[in-house]
Amino acid sequence: MAQPIIMPKLGFDMAEGTLITWTVAVGDAVSKGDVIAEIETDKATIEIETTVAGHVLQLLAGPGDIVAVGAPIGYVGAEGEAAPDDVAPPAAKPAAQELAPAVEAAPAPAPSVSPAPAAGDAPVPVTGDKFPGRIKASPVARRIADERGIDLSRVTGSGPGGRIVKQDVEDFPVEEAPAAPVTETRAPVPVGDIPTGPDMDTIELSSLRRRIGQRMVQSKQYVPHFYVTTAIDVAGALALRQQLNASVTDETRKISVNDLIVKAAALTLREFPNLNSHFYGDVLVRYNRINIGIAVALPGGGLINVVARDADKTALGAMAAQNRDMIARARDGKVKTDEIEGSTFSVSNLGPYDVEHFAAIINPPEAGILAVGAAQKVPVVLEDGSLGVGMRMRATISVDHRVSDGAEAAEFMKAFKDLIENPMRLLM
Repeated sequence: MAQPIIMPKLGFDMAEGTLITWTVAVGDAVSKGDVIAEIETDKATIEIETTVAGHVLQLLAGPGDIVAVGAPIGYVGAEGEAAPDDVAPPAAKPAAQELAPAVEAAPAPAPSVSPAPAAGDAPVPVTGDKFPGRIKASPVARRIADERGIDLSRVTGSGPGGRIVKQDVEDFPVEEAPAAPVTETRAPVPVGDIPTGPDMDTIELSSLRRRIGQRMVQSKQYVPHFYVTTAIDVAGALALRQQLNASVTDETRKISVNDLIVKAAALTLREFPNLNSHFYGDVLVRYNRINIGIAVALPGGGLINVVARDADKTALGAMAAQNRDMIARARDGKVKTDEIEGSTFSVSNLGPYDVEHFAAIINPPEAGILAVGAAQKVPVVLEDGSLGVGMRMRATISVDHRVSDGAEAAEFMKAFKDLIENPMRLLM
């Protein structure tokens, strides 16, 4: 039976994605896990893998189409099987609407493979490059049109099938095509109107920066944060890391301080499963697997979380190699779906930027996030009462007060500190 290829949900607030390209064609054989398409979200360019084996029967969306989460973009089935004849391509939105992602949380994620739509829902199948009523444009062309205020419906495309490409938008005179109305609600300006003048520049926010802003406003407005901070002696952990890396010739398998932090956080969550939860109003979902989201700063600004799955069970060296690969792919703007979804708790480490201390904003619906600063030499009081020099790192957990309370957060930080200060336990 034909199975749909679904536009995946990557993050609780993702509502749509832009199909960039197919890496397969109708008739191609695919195996489970094969990369079949690339999509672009507000966060990154992501490779889509098929969850079933078979042959590609139908491709419902074309490059540049904006597709809602959960909508089918193609079908896979047995060789020679007829493609479903009761579905039409998912609706695509014009470029102007891309500027207004919903502030509310997106619908619950759809499974990657689900039953085909019922007969009669959309009786006219459309395949190939003919997508009537849509503006076909590359993601780059859409972004440039957004920045310059160009209505793409008035631009003539020179690409395949009339698709609008980057050059078409760059060559189009802005004054001849006022932008289509935008429905986005701007964040209120604290005082007065937006200033203008020769001594200042007005910079429109990127879609990623807008989405981060919306997410953080939601989090700070609706999630009652509280914070617990502790100072940790990291001399032993740094010495262990140096000893482990001294015997590793492969740079990709060397262990970072962040790997030690992620491992310690995951092992601590075993003791405090309440913090390995997601909050959904009157329901708390507690996860049996511990998947740590690692905040990664992107070269062009903004950040994205990659996910260290089963971080409590994965050997430290193997996890270090996986983390390094995911972080590199994230910074290149090209990650896989399972590398950025499914985190149950998050870690943000600004130590490499020589930040002493900070508190992070919770990534809802997660119950908490751990913020870690730099390891620094500081004066300490030794056991004999004399003054000495020690290596200390400050860490702060931000917790959703609807899920937990100060005492549990303090006990979590005490257990986390104990692991870092006794780092051999991270290898067990």
